[in-house]
Amino acid sequence: MRLDDFDPNEIKVEDQRGNGGGFPMGRGGQVGCGTLVIGLILSMVLGVDPGQLIGGLQQVQPQEQAGSAGGTDETTSCRTDAGSKLSCDALNSLNKTWQPLFAAANLRFVDPKLVFYSQNGRSGCGAAQSAMGPFYCPEDQGIYLDTDFFAQMDRELGATGAFARDYVIAHEYGHHLQKLLGMSDQVRSLQAQNPSRANNLSVRLELQADCYAGVWASKNKDRLERGDMESGLNAAHSIGDDTLMKNAGRRPSPEAFTHGTSEQRMQWLRRGMETGNEDSCDTFADLRR
Repeated sequence: MRLDDFDPNEIKVEDQRGNGGGFPMGRGGQVGCGTLVIGLILSMVLGVDPGQLIGGLQQVQPQEQAGSAGGTDETTSCRTDAGSKLSCDALNSLNKTWQPLFAAANLRFVDPKLVFYSQNGRSGCGAAQSAMGPFYCPEDQGIYLDTDFFAQMDRELGATGAFARDYVIAHEYGHHLQKLLGMSDQVRSLQAQNPSRANNLSVRLELQADCYAGVWASKNKDRLERGDMESGLNAAHSIGDDTLMKNAGRRPSPEAFTHGTSEQRMQWLRRGMETGNEDSCDTFADLRR
């Protein structure tokens, strides 16, 4: 995927590697307005008052970051290695893609921060460890990444290609959208109320994040290159719950799935890429029937 070089004034990045010390990067969180119809799906599915959902969205506040924007340290952080540069370029594109969609419907938007760490780090959700893989922390609205994971994707998962890496960042960004829309908080509340549904609801959130990643790719289809779609779908297949369990020598156990099967992950990523419509990412639709 041919992405523009990141603008250090348009993204927020922290670096916990080496001497980085977790310095902030970029502006202190631009606030916009905007909406996604999909943001109201969970309220309709689960009987939540849409007014409460919108109210919660309007109270999302930008997180101020210290330090000046566009400094030498910030640029160096994103250029530490090829994985860092790719991640910053993807983050820049994701911000530019999703912010206008929120702005179109007068909902508040806060862009997430990208946090690099090596082996071990810290997040608002607790320890960050390489073994956890990339993850999103809703407490500090951060996407956490040890870029060594990209090498692991190539070496151990067979998920090769630059777009496979873009997909990883776009998927975690999808979780940020769910946080802004109030969906992830509602699901966590329901999981606490009914633990027997916890895994099923988790799978639906993960598949929706896959679909959002596909929507981003579709809305930037003029930047896609030959083989990108196949690279993304292969990555989605490689990290399906059933495939990971089989590769670990375990029998796939549907009741233990938290992210969805390989087929499901490919299906929802493909749907987002083919429709380019965030409203098509309704992984909760069957609950209304």
